[in-house]
Amino acid sequence: MKIKLVMNEEILEYIKTILAVMPEKPGCYEYFDEKGAIIYVGKAKNLKRRVSSYFNKQQDSNKTRVLVKQIRDIKYFVVDTEQDALLLENSLIKQYHPRYNVLLKDDKTYPSIVVKNEYFPRIYQTRNIIRDGSRYYGPYPSVYTAKVMLQLVKELYPLRTCKYPLTPENIRDGKYSVCLEYHIKRCKGPCEGLQSLEEYMRNVAEIKEILRGNISQVSKHLYEQMMQLSAELKFEEAQKVKEKYEAIENYRSKSIVVTPMLHNIDVFSITENEPSVYINYLHIGNGAVVQAYTFEYKKKLDESKEELLSLGIVEMRKRFDSTAKEIIVPFTLDIELEGVQFTVPQRGDKKKLLELSEMNGRQYKLDKLKQSEKLNPEQRNVKLLKEIQTYLHLEELPAQIECFDNSNIQGSDPVAACVVFKMGKPSKADYRKYNIKTVEGPDDYASMREVVRRRYTRMIDEKSSLPNLIITDGGKGQMEAVRSVVENELHLHIPIAGLAKDDRHRTAELLFGFPPEVIGMKMDSPLFHLLTRMQDEVHRFAISFHRDKRSKGQNHSVLDDIKGIGEKTKTLLLKHFKSVKRIREASAEELFSLIGEKKAVALMDGLNKETRKE
Repeated sequence: MKIKLVMNEEILEYIKTILAVMPEKPGCYEYFDEKGAIIYVGKAKNLKRRVSSYFNKQQDSNKTRVLVKQIRDIKYFVVDTEQDALLLENSLIKQYHPRYNVLLKDDKTYPSIVVKNEYFPRIYQTRNIIRDGSRYYGPYPSVYTAKVMLQLVKELYPLRTCKYPLTPENIRDGKYSVCLEYHIKRCKGPCEGLQSLEEYMRNVAEIKEILRGNISQVSKHLYEQMMQLSAELKFEEAQKVKEKYEAIENYRSKSIVVTPMLHNIDVFSITENEPSVYINYLHIGNGAVVQAYTFEYKKKLDESKEELLSLGIVEMRKRFDSTAKEIIVPFTLDIELEGVQFTVPQRGDKKKLLELSEMNGRQYKLDKLKQSEKLNPEQRNVKLLKEIQTYLHLEELPAQIECFDNSNIQGSDPVAACVVFKMGKPSKADYRKYNIKTVEGPDDYASMREVVRRRYTRMIDEKSSLPNLIITDGGKGQMEAVRSVVENELHLHIPIAGLAKDDRHRTAELLFGFPPEVIGMKMDSPLFHLLTRMQDEVHRFAISFHRDKRSKGQNHSVLDDIKGIGEKTKTLLLKHFKSVKRIREASAEELFSLIGEKKAVALMDGLNKETRKE
């Protein structure tokens, strides 16, 4: 198809000519750019109405506006039903991978269980589908699920695992001999003619029913067979059947999630995690989950949940070859599938199935986040910082956050501390301790003003990078103290928040704005834990500094104030004389011999001065 390259006004005129003849029927449409590449594929119940809407109104989404600007040509396909439109759209998206369509992030090949089309069929797990008349069951959402099914089959029925080309002629000619599997009773030796084809195929028929999900039918058959053998007094054979019956009933009891009356039903749910959504798919057979899978769509044009779920339903039903006549969904969808009923349950077993699907979707989302954080530890912190930015309506990401706290006991030894978090992680090299110099008595607000003034005056002078957010350990009073300095004195525009504590001295609420308002957030959220960590860290740092200062004050000696007497001399004197009192009582000769004449004279003069002061 030759694409028409035209300028703006000509483009609109050209598109109008296409819209004028576009039918009001179901179908799919393709948008092309100036290079002739398909940039978007869509579906519609009414082609004319849907495509015209892109050009007849102002688009709310910026991404959609960008898409419309790039459209240079339109191609469309008319189909009979909306279902055909859904299927065609899905096929075209997978074929062309248009730039503005949702991206299905899935490149897996799924395991299946195959019953080979051969004499004495082998049954095993495979990812390769070969059209040779063999019967394939699945695909299964994981290798584990397929292995569980195979393990159940092997527990119930002894099957050959060898790759011998068993034919009546080869068996008759005795070309093969039994292996270890026969001796450990996992195979009945069909390779030597020790098991008849009829018996083997009866087992295969029952296995096929199990793989179809018709476990109840197999269980019923085994029970009837067991009772018949018992009635015929064939107790050994009956016991073997009983073991199979109990094994399958055990599996059945573990696999059933709702009443066995619910059969051949698809369940879909959707979980959002911008810019992705996770769609969970369950297939129910005889009250049990037969298939389960969660997949991810990457949004491109702010698609609605309804659009994405509709696309996911078509994709999964096609992929897993589902023929279910009922589909359970969390909300009403504007789609129709021939012979299929959509149900939005409000209560009962169907509601339980929907909740199970939603739970699996949420778990998949959580696992993806954990995996992403493990591969990229910085990502979690960036996400939390973006949440802070959103909650507080900040103009920029709070890449550098500084937290302040004061510490004193009734005004004695007042100190303050500042801790710095960069990209959500403590930057200990940037931590600062402050002795309060200008404030007398217990005045937390004045102390906060002094520290903030000293901190940011110096940063301005040194042209250091200023924080994106300041957090005070305290409520409205502390916030106002910081604001009065930052905005009124220094004329800086740095957002200020406060972390208030409850009666138990635990982080209770986040305050922001002037006048300050409580910012609502969940107490158990990762964001709240990050803020709590910041508050605990600055409090710890301030307290430890205050304790160190008090400790040094309590250990102060008159020897510390004597010029010429250093730490080593002080230690020597106290080690020898045990106390300052005994040093005072010592003779000049004792002091001369211990520390020398010069230091001894300085010591005695210093002690005499201290005595006169007292």
